[in-house]
Amino acid sequence: SHNIQSSTHGVCSLFGNSTLLYVSYKKKNLLKPAEFFIVNLAVSDLAMTVTLYPLAISSSIYHRWLFGKTICFIYAFCGVLFGICSLTTLTLLSTVCCMKVCYPLYGNRFGYEHGRLLIGCAWAYALVFACSPLVHWGEYGPEPYGTACCIDWKLSSMQAVARSYTVALFIFCFAVPCGVIVSSYTQILITVRESRRAVEQHISMQTRMGNIQTIIVKLSVAVCIGFFTAWTPYAVVSMWAAFGHMDNIPPLAFAVPAMFAKSSTLYNPIIYLLLKPNFRNIVFKDVRMLRKRCLSHCLCTKGLLGLKTIKRKNESSSTSVHTGQGCSNCACEKCNDTFECFRHYPRGCQVHVNTVHSILNVFLIPFFI
Repeated sequence: SHNIQSSTHGVCSLFGNSTLLYVSYKKKNLLKPAEFFIVNLAVSDLAMTVTLYPLAISSSIYHRWLFGKTICFIYAFCGVLFGICSLTTLTLLSTVCCMKVCYPLYGNRFGYEHGRLLIGCAWAYALVFACSPLVHWGEYGPEPYGTACCIDWKLSSMQAVARSYTVALFIFCFAVPCGVIVSSYTQILITVRESRRAVEQHISMQTRMGNIQTIIVKLSVAVCIGFFTAWTPYAVVSMWAAFGHMDNIPPLAFAVPAMFAKSSTLYNPIIYLLLKPNFRNIVFKDVRMLRKRCLSHCLCTKGLLGLKTIKRKNESSSTSVHTGQGCSNCACEKCNDTFECFRHYPRGCQVHVNTVHSILNVFLIPFFI
């Protein structure tokens, strides 16, 4: 069941982050500077999905690490790099959102150059902690449950240098981001609450402000819950490993937090695709367009099959051709697109097509609404 769950998480994360990048590409000319962080978050989460999930799932099937020491180091390096980059990006995003909502005088000055600079800083920050074990401040090694690699927790419980690295990770890659994210979104919620009181007397503005405030509240709460759910278990276990006895820690205590940490790649696209209206609208628009194309293709294909069958009958009976019975497919065979094909449907075929269209509307459309 663990393999099935990991595979499901991997596929959903791949789909979600790819969709988020696709939506960002579709609206690239309309992207705001703050939304660069969402794009960077999708890039780091997608990179984590591609580099970690295939190796972890295949090793989990055989209940051991399959790929040797070098790949183990690369796997651990990628996990730390992309994980910290995602955490840092979330932290920067919360700070920028706080500036824009709570301190608009400064937040409105935030431009594209600032966004690019901060994203570069996020990658540099993550790179420092990811490269540290390569120069022996901390070490990479297999996880205690044996099917993945990360920080060598056993070494951190035995050596002061390795323990200091684990403590630094806890402080600068969990505690500080946690404090910044919580304080930023708390200020945002307080500001939203005060602004709601300020516009209560303006009824025309109240509905619009209420919608905006609802979106902000949902995003704030969802980001905080996703952050804590993904990273708190791993942070707690890392401290347990650094200051406790490794022999007393069951392998499952490492496996479950690792699964939660990897699932962070799934939370972020769900939060931003479902709760940000401008992203969500593009997804729904493209889904509706895809649905229409699928329906058109299915109907045209079915119509052509019916017309070809009737043509064979017409060839065997010249009488039906002269009396106009059945459906001639000569027009549809020459049609260039679906709409032209529909336009040339004979009346006898239209009854069948309309029936199929009704069935498709009943059974398919609810899945896309």
